[in-house]
Amino acid sequence: MLRRLILLSAGFVAAASLATPACAYMVYVSNEKDNTVSVVDSETKEVVRTIEVGQRPRGITISHDGKFIYLCASDDDTIEIIDTSTYEIVGSLPSGPDPELFVLSPDGKTLYVANEDDNLVTVIDLESKDVLAEVPVGVEPEGMGVSPDGKTIVNTSETTNMAHFIDTETSEITHNVLVDSRPRFAEFKPDNSEVWVSAEIGGTVSVIDNTNREVKHKIAFEIPGLRSEAIQPVGMRITADGKKAYVALGPANRVAVVNAETYEVENYVLVGQRVWQLAFTPDQKTIISTNGVSNDITFIDVATDEPVQSVTVGALPWGVVVSPN
Repeated sequence: MLRRLILLSAGFVAAASLATPACAYMVYVSNEKDNTVSVVDSETKEVVRTIEVGQRPRGITISHDGKFIYLCASDDDTIEIIDTSTYEIVGSLPSGPDPELFVLSPDGKTLYVANEDDNLVTVIDLESKDVLAEVPVGVEPEGMGVSPDGKTIVNTSETTNMAHFIDTETSEITHNVLVDSRPRFAEFKPDNSEVWVSAEIGGTVSVIDNTNREVKHKIAFEIPGLRSEAIQPVGMRITADGKKAYVALGPANRVAVVNAETYEVENYVLVGQRVWQLAFTPDQKTIISTNGVSNDITFIDVATDEPVQSVTVGALPWGVVVSPN
C-alpha cells in the first residue's frame, strides 16, 4: 500500500511538473500611429492590455526592477512614466524637444535621450527628474547606446552620419566616428570591446573598435530577389555571450542573424513588414521584432532562428521592451 501511495505521489508530481507553464514575461510595444502601448503576454502570445499614451510614441524602455516603463511621446516633447502594476501614467520627465530614442544607464539612475529636432542628447536624473546636462551632437540624433561599464554613451546622428562617443562623467564628446549614411542604432558588445552602428540608407553595420574608436569592419547584407535599397538596417541586439547579433532590416521584412565573432551573416528570418526594433526576453531564448507596416510583432526562437508566431498589436509598432522578470 505504501509503495502504491509513493508511486501515485510521484505520478502527481510528474503531471504537475509537465503542467507547469513556462516563465511568462510582459512585452511592451509602442504603437507610433495610434498613440498606444500594447502589453503582450510572452507565453500566451496575446495582447492583455492596451494603454493610451501621448502623441507619436517611439522609444520605450523599462526600469531595471520592472516597476516603471519610460516612453518617448515624441510629438508631445515629453517622456511618460507608466506604472507596470496599474498601467497608469504616473509622471513625466523633461525630455527636451522630439525625444525619439533613449538608453538607460547600467545602474538604472540616468536616462540618456536623443532629441532629434534640437541636435542634443539630454541627460536626465531619474530620481530627481532633473536635466543634468545637454550635449550638442550632429544633425538628427537618434541611436543611443551605453557601454556595459556605464562610462560611455554613443549617439548616432542621421544627417551628419557619425557616431558620437560621449564620456558620461564629463558629458563631453571624446570621439566622432564617420559611418555610412543615416545611422539609426548603436549597440555595445557585452564585453565592451566593440560598438555596432547600423546605417539605414548605407545598408551596412559598422563595427567600431571601442579602444581606438575606429571602424574595424563593415557588415553588408544581400538577399536574393531584393534590391539593395530595400535592405535597410535599423534596430540591433547582441546576445549576452557576444556570439550572435540580430539586425532588423526595415522594408526587407527580415531580421539578419550575424555571427558576432566572424561578422558573417548566417541567416535571414522572414517576419512582418518593415521590421524596425528588437528586444530579447530576459532568458534570451526569444527575440521579438516590431513590424510597422503589418502592425504586428514576431517572436523568434533564438536556438533555431525560426519565427514562432506573430501577434497583431496597434498601428505602426515602433519600439519594444520586455519586463526583466
